[in-house]
Amino acid sequence: MGGGTGARRVAGPGWTWEDGGMPAADPVLDLMDRFTAALNSRDIDAVLALVTDDVVFESTSPAPDGARYEGRDAVRQIWGQMLAETPQARFSVEEQFSDGTARAVVRWRYDWGEGHVRGVDIIRVRDGRVAESLAYVKG
Repeated sequence: MGGGTGARRVAGPGWTWEDGGMPAADPVLDLMDRFTAALNSRDIDAVLALVTDDVVFESTSPAPDGARYEGRDAVRQIWGQMLAETPQARFSVEEQFSDGTARAVVRWRYDWGEGHVRGVDIIRVRDGRVAESLAYVKG
C-alpha cells in the first residue's frame, strides 16, 4: 500500500505492527480479526453481523472467474454451505494490510482435513462492516 499511512499486521504470536511509527489502532484490521474469528467459530450469524446488507462476495470457484453473490441472504447461503460442508476447516491469516479507513488485503491459508489452499481477499469496508470481499487463490 505503497508508503501511505495504512497499517500492516503480520501474523504470528501476538500480532506485530509495522507501520513506520508507533503502534496504533486500525479499525479495518480489527474488523478483519473479528471476521476471521467469527468464520473460525463457525457462527454464521456472527459473520453476517460484520457485513453490510448489500455485501458482495466473489468466490474462488468455479474456475476461472469464480461466482458473484450479492446481498446478505445470498452470502449467508454460500458461506453457510462452506461452513457446513467443511466442519474441520480453518482460516489462518498469514498477513494483512489496511489503508486505515476503507480497504484491506488479507493473505490467508484455508486448511481442511487433508488439504489446504492459500489465497488473498481484497476487502472494501463501509460503515465499519465488510461491504465487498473478492477472493483469489493460488493454483
